[in-house]
Amino acid sequence: MPTYSYACTACDNAFDAVQSIHDSALTECPECTAPVRKLFGSVGVTFKGSGFYRTDSRAETTKAASTS
Repeated sequence: MPTYSYACTACDNAFDAVQSIHDSALTECPECTAPVRKLFGSVGVTFKGSGFYRTDSRAETTKAASTS
């Protein structure tokens, strides 16, 4: 299950919650019961390799035939 980050709009309390994708977002701070907002962070995806082109997904025989 994914971990979502929240921050309180009143007391600046920041916390994480492990929730299902189908669960509704949290609305109250556990410290002071004020409204919270969901924080969005960077995505942990790293692209490595020669590139992501149409030719990268072809079979080796097709690549060899197209280069000759």
